[in-house]
Amino acid sequence: MAGSFNFGEWISARSVIGDTLNEIGKTNEKLFVCTPDVGMNLKGFRENFPERYVDVGIAEQNCVGVAAGLALAGNVPVIMGMLPFLSMRACEQVRTVVCYQNLPVRIIGTGGGLTSGGGSTHNAMEDIAILKSMVNMNVLSIGDPNMIRDILKLSMDFPGPMYIRLAQGKKDRQLYEPGTLTFSIGGSVTAREGKDFTIFAHGEMVGLALDAAEILAADGIDVRVIDMYSIKPFDTEAVEKALTETGNLVVWEDHLMSGGLASTIADYFIDRDLRPKTFRRFGIPQVYAGFGSGEELQRKYGYHIDDVVAYIRSLK
Repeated sequence: MAGSFNFGEWISARSVIGDTLNEIGKTNEKLFVCTPDVGMNLKGFRENFPERYVDVGIAEQNCVGVAAGLALAGNVPVIMGMLPFLSMRACEQVRTVVCYQNLPVRIIGTGGGLTSGGGSTHNAMEDIAILKSMVNMNVLSIGDPNMIRDILKLSMDFPGPMYIRLAQGKKDRQLYEPGTLTFSIGGSVTAREGKDFTIFAHGEMVGLALDAAEILAADGIDVRVIDMYSIKPFDTEAVEKALTETGNLVVWEDHLMSGGLASTIADYFIDRDLRPKTFRRFGIPQVYAGFGSGEELQRKYGYHIDDVVAYIRSLK
């Protein structure tokens, strides 16, 4: 597996999800897969384990309710769908039926940030703020599609509910050589070392942060990049280490600037009277974004790679 790894190669995260669930299903009879009519990449699981595959149609609330019932019966249900609807349309069911009972339901899907191309109704830009506010919920945002395989396998024995966020999931950049990292709920990955600045990122922005670090290295600016794939809980040790060793911090995320990872880190600093030299958040402002590609909208709303690079250059 490691021998075929090509950094930067693009693969489909959705396909990785389908392949992984099919693989787990062969040895774990407690795994059920539920979907609100988003099963294009679940064909293998559907064909091999039809008795453990539930498609409720376009009804996210029902999907969450069915998954909760399966969990109460001792199973581990995984919901695969579109995140803007799972996080908002089914918000009450996730909160009251899943989180209140602390059930091992895994919600995984696509549409994180402004990546869907479907406009404001199909962009999950408030989802992290909503889900991390729920008691017992664990929130992850995945940038490397291969990481999904490890996280899904890890989740089979993890207690409590879990929300796993992806971008569009059709074309995702590989960042890490498979099998070389151990992931954990509450962990992070230092994707690049650096001593001058730290960029905290999650999801699709991790790859962009690595690109920004390479651009800035040509200017003699050494940037550390930390993949904060676990947002709740999060790696407080990595955050404090970056604060001590670099002091200059940027949080870059495809989410509203309020309520996401930046808010989590800022709250942590305030509660402990920790003071970075500089702290800047890049993300979606308080707008309902229109149609366009992720890159077009990032540029329009001021959190494009060029904006981040320009800001860091301005401080050096």
